[in-house]
Amino acid sequence: MADVYNWQLGRTMQYPYEEKHPRWQFAFVFNTNRCIGCQTCSMACKSTWTFSKGQEYMWWNNVESKPYGGYPQFWDVKILKMLDEAHKHAGLTAGWDASQQDGAKRPYGVYGGMTIFEAAVKRYGPDGHKQAIGYIPTDAEWRAPNIYEDTSTGYEPGPMGFAKEGVSLPEHKTWFFHLQRICNHCTYPACLAACPRKALYKRPEDGIVLIDQARCRGYRMCVEACPYKKSMYRATTRVSEKCVACYPRIEGKDPLSGGVPMETRCMAACVGKIRLQGLVKINEDGSWAEDRFHPLYYLVKVEKVALPLYPQFGTEPNGYYIPPRWVPRPYLRQMFGPGVDDAIAKYLAPPRELLAVLQLFRTTQKMIFRYAIEEGPKIFETQINGKPWAMYNDTIIGFDKAGKEAVRVTVEEPVYERPKERPNSI
Repeated sequence: MADVYNWQLGRTMQYPYEEKHPRWQFAFVFNTNRCIGCQTCSMACKSTWTFSKGQEYMWWNNVESKPYGGYPQFWDVKILKMLDEAHKHAGLTAGWDASQQDGAKRPYGVYGGMTIFEAAVKRYGPDGHKQAIGYIPTDAEWRAPNIYEDTSTGYEPGPMGFAKEGVSLPEHKTWFFHLQRICNHCTYPACLAACPRKALYKRPEDGIVLIDQARCRGYRMCVEACPYKKSMYRATTRVSEKCVACYPRIEGKDPLSGGVPMETRCMAACVGKIRLQGLVKINEDGSWAEDRFHPLYYLVKVEKVALPLYPQFGTEPNGYYIPPRWVPRPYLRQMFGPGVDDAIAKYLAPPRELLAVLQLFRTTQKMIFRYAIEEGPKIFETQINGKPWAMYNDTIIGFDKAGKEAVRVTVEEPVYERPKERPNSI
């Protein structure tokens, strides 16, 4: 095991391979506050990549409702329990020391527990040493990409209690939210670490994690090791498959792209405008190169309103989430780390620049590499949490990789009035 630096954990950790980083890293931000759970993204991916025999239960993109279910069912609960057991066995207490926050180097403090790689040290199974703790889901666990979706069940005593068989809105205190998931194309992928055939690799040009199917022998160690369960086995071909980040579009080879990187199919299909995707420049030490006016750098590194999913796993995922504002904070801290409270506070009363950047989500299929803001007039003011807050109708401009203007949008969305002679038509 080698020592590598994981900036999301704020410390070095053990990983099977020495550090080596791509020139650019494919990354994305999902705004969970906007998702309506329509599964349009899932079907866009399904119709493009996984429509052949043996791929019936493959959903490279899925939307699951938390805290219920998941795909495969209860994937995160199982991994968290395995980590808890590893900590108990070692006599350790997992947790975050948020007091050690230090800018971009340790934005969330320091994680004091073990990662899935460190928990696997000296663990052996029938196939030998394990590079990461994990499990292989049963066939039944793969069969429902949106199991229990929009199902509010449970029980809480008292006047606001609700029955186990189900409840009716809005008279209960339960909650759920939609979690959008694709492969995180991690900086330290567990799937890559576990493969004895070295069939998995990260592309040096964009950090996308792919499977060389000519080398794959279907051992399913990648399926077992990936904590997010985004590597999947195809029985008809006896090899594993996974999200490829629509790399022809990333390479600018889509006829619609004009030769510049485009967002993936799932991103382009999003109805709720929850998604923003791009490529971020990576330094030799693995840190993000400072790029103040790159929208992803701004959301993740400057405002820190977008957070990694289960950073305690240690894979340094490159998918980030703006956490839902109505969900109990302890649950969110477990899922997104200690930055949750500050992220939600920022989102509830967004600074002027943040409000403008949020308008870039799903405004163009082209990846945005830089933004600029033209200030507009004040159009609204109020108080949020007892503090004054104002909204300005600024114009935000997004530029593609070639530096050309890709999109121009205002904070205040335009209102279209139907003509009186055709009131019921569009």
